[in-house]
Amino acid sequence: MQSEKKEAVPGYETSLVILVPDAEPVVSPFRQKYDPSASQGMPAHITINYPFRADIPSRPELYAKLDALFSKYPPIRFSLVRINQFPGVLYLEPVPVYPFIDLIQSVATEFPESPPYKGEFSEAIPHPSVAQSDDQAEFQNIKAAFMEFSRRHLPIEITAKGVSLMNNRIGTWSVQKNFPLTG
Repeated sequence: MQSEKKEAVPGYETSLVILVPDAEPVVSPFRQKYDPSASQGMPAHITINYPFRADIPSRPELYAKLDALFSKYPPIRFSLVRINQFPGVLYLEPVPVYPFIDLIQSVATEFPESPPYKGEFSEAIPHPSVAQSDDQAEFQNIKAAFMEFSRRHLPIEITAKGVSLMNNRIGTWSVQKNFPLTG
């Protein structure tokens, strides 16, 4: 009897993220309704590189290169303190932000074929998303509701201990491999 294999989704993506499960109680009620990545299985996170496209011939070589890179960095102690926004995106600001910027820049340097967000933005701003909407009135309502809800829950103190390589090969996001921050 053959075991069934899940077929890969054509054009699947990968991403390097720092998962922030401690933020889930605050952001999940909003993400589930207003963040498409949440309905696709992506947990609360801070993106380090998306879409991650490494030009490495084998998975073991890729894992070794990522492990060597991330093992240089210590765990990151940070707080999610403030609510901020991009056009159409509501998010929480991590403080301090520089450790995330260092990681983003290190990955971009190590993997120049994979600039953050395909190089579409001049600066990658680390953040866990809360909600997205192109409808300005809806966005303002979401923002007001989140500000009211979150004021009882912020700041959120977090220690990030690793970076996760995520993929949506089977149609939903899942962890492919974790890389500890041990430096």
